[in-house]
Amino acid sequence: MDSNGSGRVIPGPTNPMVTPLLTDHYQFTMAYAYWKAGKHQERAVFDLYFRKSPFGGEYTIFAGLEECVRFISNYKISEDEIHFIKDNLPDSCEDGFFDYLRGIDCSDVEVYAIAEGTVVFPKVPLMRIEGPVAVVQLLETPFVNLVNFASLVATNAARHRFVAGKSKTLLEFGLRRAQGPDGGISASKYCYIGGFDATSNVAAGRLFGIPLRGTHSHAFVSSYMGVNEIADKSLRKKDGSGTCEDFAVLVQKWLNKIKWSNSLCGIFSDTNQSELAAFTSYALAFPDNFLALVDTYDVVRSGVPNFCAVALALSDLGYKAVGIRLDSGDLAYLSCESRKFFCSIEKEFEVPDFGNMSITASNDLNEETLDALNKQGHEVDAYGIGTYLVTCYAQAALGVVFKLVEINKQPRIKLSEDVSKVSIPCKKRVYRLYGKETYPLVDIMRGENEPPPKVGERILCRHPFQESKRAYVVPQQVEELLKCYFAGSSDKKSETLPPLQDIRERCIKQLEQMRPDHMRRLNPTPYKVCVSAKLYDFIHFLWLNEAPVGELQ
Repeated sequence: MDSNGSGRVIPGPTNPMVTPLLTDHYQFTMAYAYWKAGKHQERAVFDLYFRKSPFGGEYTIFAGLEECVRFISNYKISEDEIHFIKDNLPDSCEDGFFDYLRGIDCSDVEVYAIAEGTVVFPKVPLMRIEGPVAVVQLLETPFVNLVNFASLVATNAARHRFVAGKSKTLLEFGLRRAQGPDGGISASKYCYIGGFDATSNVAAGRLFGIPLRGTHSHAFVSSYMGVNEIADKSLRKKDGSGTCEDFAVLVQKWLNKIKWSNSLCGIFSDTNQSELAAFTSYALAFPDNFLALVDTYDVVRSGVPNFCAVALALSDLGYKAVGIRLDSGDLAYLSCESRKFFCSIEKEFEVPDFGNMSITASNDLNEETLDALNKQGHEVDAYGIGTYLVTCYAQAALGVVFKLVEINKQPRIKLSEDVSKVSIPCKKRVYRLYGKETYPLVDIMRGENEPPPKVGERILCRHPFQESKRAYVVPQQVEELLKCYFAGSSDKKSETLPPLQDIRERCIKQLEQMRPDHMRRLNPTPYKVCVSAKLYDFIHFLWLNEAPVGELQ
């Protein structure tokens, strides 16, 4: 479908399971009740937001917007789906309602959103959806579903990136432990947005253009019994000037040289020969990309010496090995010992850059283990992270909500004894105010018709519910956050959906802009989200107006 009359065709959702039926049953029962009352075409405004940042932090990465736009751009309830809905509603539902469902195409809906990949905060609308009330309610569940996990796992990835540091390579290895196929595909996509460099997930690589990484498992190593299992042991020199007829013999020569070298004599005796055969075989298959898993038998006494023998043999033929992966044991100690081994070889055999071989660590890593490794001191260059990352083990859900804030131009509020659950009424515009050091200071919500904040102007910012919490801000830069991403059949200009790489770069840049105390793992400073003085007064007027007055007997 054309998103805004500009001729741009937007493809459907990545997951074919995302259809108009991917919603809760009560959305259809409400739609019927609206239709029966003649209320279904009333113009409504809903806000999609969350109430608390995840993982004990003070920020969230907004993700999932593109999938929402793809869904709404292609929204059409098929005849089969209408028959299914009819079979699952009471017989008393009139046929005219099903004719109404046949005609729904979201052309009367508009979606305003914060750019995907932006750092966002509680209570701020991530998306504002405007349209006929019955239609927008049908969009509620799929929108919440598409944003909830996407934002949660992107935030989890960003937090892992923050602990690991900018210089480390982060690899997402979670597919086998993810919550089903969609959990795996979604996690790969949104971890990439959150700052990971590559994935092991081949399907995600194809769908989204994410770089792929992966070498071999313990099974590959233990499947070999000896070098006689390798059919062709010849390897052509990298420059094509000749061929080594028996690469395995060259590897064995280097292993003997290492064993009796001055700096490494006595560190190991006989290495595991089946492991050496596996490494030799893998190097013959991938001489330019040789990275070995070295902990199948013993890292220091077998895995690392065997890797070095193969790497040195490759070096003789003009190839450069990539490095090793550690998947068990004391990762800090083993990475340091491996690095010492590599440096000794560089020095003893005068092989330039051998000491800088890449060391990758995996094995149920999470934020805490990365932090512990940093404190212990280590030599790891890359991390392969799976289970804790893609399952969001530390927190199951973000808790995104979808609340009515206006209908027929009348502001609406949801009240609760729990103040954190009180909604902020009316159609709003959201601005991010920046201070002198280009850090974001505060996000402020204002009524739709209020003038925007101006640079250099003193602005009163109020906590939406706590009277005493207020502050003046003089912004050095003002950024409006909500932009139109779906204009329906209106003549409004909508934003172009950016490629995944741009969303990722936006996320990384946004995180770099944040003040360090908001980003801390432990006890971060809360980021201020506020409303204008005028909106504050209106919230409390509406609150008093809607809340029933008790009577004491």
